Amino acid sequence: MSLLEVRDIHTYYGDSHVLQGVTINAEKGKVVAILGRNGAGKTTLLRSIIGFTPPRQGSILFKGQDITQLNIYSIVRLGIGLVPQGRRTFPSLTVKENLEIAERSGAGSRWSVDKIFSTFTALRERASSRAKTLSGGEQQMLACGRALVGNPDLLLMDEPTEGLSPLLVREVHRIIKEIKAQELSLLLVDQDSAFALKIADYVYIMSRGAIVYESEPEKLKENPEIRSRYLGV
Repeated sequence: MSLLEVRDIHTYYGDSHVLQGVTINAEKGKVVAILGRNGAGKTTLLRSIIGFTPPRQGSILFKGQDITQLNIYSIVRLGIGLVPQGRRTFPSLTVKENLEIAERSGAGSRWSVDKIFSTFTALRERASSRAKTLSGGEQQMLACGRALVGNPDLLLMDEPTEGLSPLLVREVHRIIKEIKAQELSLLLVDQDSAFALKIADYVYIMSRGAIVYESEPEKLKENPEIRSRYLGV
C-alpha cells in the first residue's frame, strides 16, 4: 500500500479551478518529484496535502486514512512535515529555538535537535543566532531541520534549492540522500529538474493543474520531447 495516495483531487482558489483531477502515489522510503513550469499547480498540490488549501473534490489518503478534510495540526500529528517555499523560519527566534519549538520526540524518533546540529554543521555554529541573520542557504537548512525534528514519515519539500548557489545545492542533495537512507519518504517540488532527477525514484510532470506525464527518472531523461514540451529543457 502506498504511504500517500492522492486520488482525483480538484482544488480551487475562490472560483479559480487550479488542480483538475490530480492523482499521485508515494511509497515508503521513496523520493517522488513533482516537476513542471511556474504556475503548473505544484505548490497548490502540496498545500492541498498539508491542509492549507483542502480540495473540494477527490480524496487524500495517508497511511490508509482519509485526511482530505482534516485540519493542519491533525495532518502534521499523523506524520507529514513541510519545508515551505521561501523557508518561513521564525525570524526573531534563534536557530536552536526554531528547532526546539518543532521537536517531537518519542520511541523510535530518528531526528532530534542534536541530530540536526550534527547533520547541518553550519547551524550548530549559528545555534544562538536569530534566524533573520542567517544567509539564504542557512535558512534553507533551518527550514529542513525544523521539519525533520517533527519526525515525520513523509516530508513535503517545496523548491528546496531555490536561490541557492551550486555549492549549497550539492549540500541539499547530500541532506536529501541522508534523509532517504533513513527510509523517510519525500515529495519534492523543484524547478531544477536536473537536480530532482538525480535523487527521485519516480517523477510526475504537471501542466495547467493536471498530471500530464509520469515515469521513472531514466525514462524521462530519454524523452527529450516531453522535457522540451513541459519543462523547457
